[in-house]
Amino acid sequence: MGSNEVRMIKIAPSILSADFAALGEAIARVEAAGADWLHVDVMDGHFVPNLTIGPPVVEAIRKRTRLPLDVHLMIEAPERLLPAFVSAGANLLTVHAEACPHLDRTLHQIRELGAKAGVALNPSTPPAVLDYVLDSLDLVLVMSVNPGFGGQAFIPTSYAKVRQVRTLLGKRPAEVSVDGGVKLEHAAPLVACGASVLVAGSLIFGATDPGAVVKQLRDAAEVSKSP
Repeated sequence: MGSNEVRMIKIAPSILSADFAALGEAIARVEAAGADWLHVDVMDGHFVPNLTIGPPVVEAIRKRTRLPLDVHLMIEAPERLLPAFVSAGANLLTVHAEACPHLDRTLHQIRELGAKAGVALNPSTPPAVLDYVLDSLDLVLVMSVNPGFGGQAFIPTSYAKVRQVRTLLGKRPAEVSVDGGVKLEHAAPLVACGASVLVAGSLIFGATDPGAVVKQLRDAAEVSKSP
């Protein structure tokens, strides 16, 4: 990382790539394997082309796991649904900078509802959009693919962006998460650049043994905690 600070690396399996007909079992496997969070992708068919789930599914997941629910809102006007997702059991709500003209207000709304607040940045969005909300952040999510669908290839420029975000945050305790196309070989370089949360969907849930991949990803991330 940019300093000698050592952060606990968190692994957040993304349920977008799980078998939704057996979601409870899939969650149980990754939780037993030591996953730290569950990453839940919410898409509205407008901000991104795909359409996924809403608060009722989050509520159902909440009943099946003790893991923190990291809910990523890839939706237009997320302010409308913040209370519903917090009521459903979201521990952390991440909104897209590109979807929030009043980002400062939105982050305060999330915190007032009792959840942690995050901001996601699309691949072409510069970290500078965070300049005036840094003290309101619990997490910055760097998208390493263009959002909307699972299974895309990791964008290599994400390494530099993660480093920029970590530098921007300075000594603030906010997490830096990376989401999109993350494979085992990306883990150590991302951690070296300052990432503290690795989101993985296809890598984990596309495997014969998702639990084993959670452990492999953590082992790969732990290889390097400094550049």
